[in-house]
Amino acid sequence: MRNRKAGILLPVTALPSRYGVGCFSEAAYRFIDWLRDSGQSYWQILPLGQTGYGDSPYQSFSSYAGNPYLISLEALMGDGLLTEEECARAAADTSEERVSYQALYERRYPLLRLAYARSGDRVDGSFQAFEQENREWLDDYALFMAIKESLGGIPLSEWQEPYRMREPSVLARCRETMAEEIGFWKFLQYRFFRDWRRLKEYANTRGVRIIGDIPIYVSADSADVWVSPELFQLNEQGTPLAVAGCPPDGFTPEGQLWGNPLYRWEAHRQSGYAWWICRLAHAFSMYDLVRIDHFRGFDEYYSIPYGAPNAVGGHWEPGPGMALFRAVEQAMGRQEGIAEDLGYMTDTVRRLVKDSGFAGMKILQFGFDEQDRSFTNEYLPHLYGENTVAYPGTHDNPTLAAWLSSLSDAEWGAVREYLWDFYTPREQMADSLIGLLMRSPSWLCVVPLQDYLGLDDRARINRPSTTGGNWVWRVRGEDLSPELARRIRRLTAIGGRL
Repeated sequence: MRNRKAGILLPVTALPSRYGVGCFSEAAYRFIDWLRDSGQSYWQILPLGQTGYGDSPYQSFSSYAGNPYLISLEALMGDGLLTEEECARAAADTSEERVSYQALYERRYPLLRLAYARSGDRVDGSFQAFEQENREWLDDYALFMAIKESLGGIPLSEWQEPYRMREPSVLARCRETMAEEIGFWKFLQYRFFRDWRRLKEYANTRGVRIIGDIPIYVSADSADVWVSPELFQLNEQGTPLAVAGCPPDGFTPEGQLWGNPLYRWEAHRQSGYAWWICRLAHAFSMYDLVRIDHFRGFDEYYSIPYGAPNAVGGHWEPGPGMALFRAVEQAMGRQEGIAEDLGYMTDTVRRLVKDSGFAGMKILQFGFDEQDRSFTNEYLPHLYGENTVAYPGTHDNPTLAAWLSSLSDAEWGAVREYLWDFYTPREQMADSLIGLLMRSPSWLCVVPLQDYLGLDDRARINRPSTTGGNWVWRVRGEDLSPELARRIRRLTAIGGRL
């Protein structure tokens, strides 16, 4: 039996910072120290990819590249590439509690270009080593971004055909005429990964492991699709034949229409799943533990006709199943991961999670159905298996305080009966529920920071199938207090997770 541990879920962008967004700055190092003081063994983050459409970390320009917004301005100042005054001007009027991606786009990139222009011979041999080690994806990504920038940032689907279809003579000319711009995008990735490696190493030396997150799908507007269109369900012009999403359910009557291109799984099988092996190897090299989003899509995936207004007309298609994970294990050995196995579950999905060896996810908020008072719901803590990760909710759910306030009388009655607590008011019940999760059989319990802070839905990270207002919440530095650390540590200790 493995030792039971605890962790906190917080996107890097939600960290305190003087410069408009959380990043790999000194505040991130202080947060790791605070996690250690809180008795936490894991920090779960969201994808670190370069955000694209809707500012979502699940819609990135590359499944390999990191988000330039996360580069530490403090480190650039320390290396003499920027001044404190320049950074302060770029962050003027930004909020300490909300991220403004529009302001970031308008102000951060000019600042990073200034740092690149000053780098010159300050970039030592480690930059060339980084280029060499990452050439399999870095060259194509930097070229993709350089062309995209030259075309005014328009999506790949609107590129002129010679660019979109990667005509060799056109690409050769771009590499020559856009060499400086290509160098800029490579420089940003060099700084991103240098900052990230240092932060992760610091976390590990403090006894904190990092749980990373990778989306199952890639963006239609990405270097991945541009470089390997044969691996996706596209027509000869590069237009998707079908796109990803989820079917209608009790929460979303029209389903979820994500719009990502679907994989051509037969092409992946014929290649021995080489693309996935490379992608997962990259992820496992970045994190101590990897959560794979929408894991059920490897068993069956929901296919929606391209151009459909919603997900109602979609249908299920078979995925690669264990063949993919056997290929990954043969190439890399068995890896430790978390399968996001939420949503419509079938016996075949459950079998795939079990056979993969990945831990499944259990969400407390799903456990109280006013139609089921038998208390046999698989999301109730006493029914969790050992190889699971327990959450009050994830970044896609309401905060625990908001969820409690939204419960019907019947659902609230079920919560009180399950806890056998008929006296504590709703607004004070969050810690009791977190304590319940801490005492569950799950080997890991991860709690969003907002739930420890008792925040309402203004602190929610994401509302699925919506754009605007997501991914913007940030924690204030003063909220990460020693008093809160002591309270969390006590809850963790009582749950036997220290």
